[in-house]
Amino acid sequence: MKDILKPIIVLAAICLFVTASLAYVNIRTEPVIKATEERATSSARHEVLKEADEFEKIDKVKLPEGAVEAYKGNDDSGYAIVVKVKGYGGDIKLMCGIRNNGTMEGIKTLTHSETSGIGSRVVDNKSSYKEKFVVTTAQTYGDVDSISGATISSTAYKKGIGIAFDAFGAIREAGL
Repeated sequence: MKDILKPIIVLAAICLFVTASLAYVNIRTEPVIKATEERATSSARHEVLKEADEFEKIDKVKLPEGAVEAYKGNDDSGYAIVVKVKGYGGDIKLMCGIRNNGTMEGIKTLTHSETSGIGSRVVDNKSSYKEKFVVTTAQTYGDVDSISGATISSTAYKKGIGIAFDAFGAIREAGL
C-alpha cells in the first residue's frame, strides 16, 4: 500500500505546483497581453483609416454575425470595423477601414492561423492581395479574384470584407 500511495502523493503535489505556477503566470501576464493587444488594435485603426485622429467605439448598433466591433472616426472620415471569419487554418481577424462614401480605405490582418506560404499569401499584411480590395465598395469587392492554391483562405478573406461592408450598412442605417 505504501508503494502505491507515495507516487500518487508526489504526482499530485507536482500537478498542484505546476497548476498554481501557471495560474500565477496567467494572472501576471493577462493585463500586459490585453494592453499590448489594445495598442496593436489602436495602431491598426489608424492604419486602415488614416484621416481619423481619434476613434469612438460604436455600441448602439447590432452588428452582423462575424463583425466583432466597430469604431467611428471622430472627424467623420469613416469607420474601422473588426471582423472574424473562419479560414483554412483557423480564424482570420481583420480590421477594415471604410470611408463615409462606402469605399474601402485599408485592411489590416490582426491575427490568422493560415498555412505558411500558401494561405498566408492572402492574409499577410505585406501581400498585394489586400490592395486589390482598396477603393472597392459593397457592390464591387466580389469582383476580386481568389489566389490560386489558396481558395479557402481567399474566400474567407473576401467573406470578411463582405461582413465589414454589411456592418457599415447597419451602422449607416442606424444613423451613425
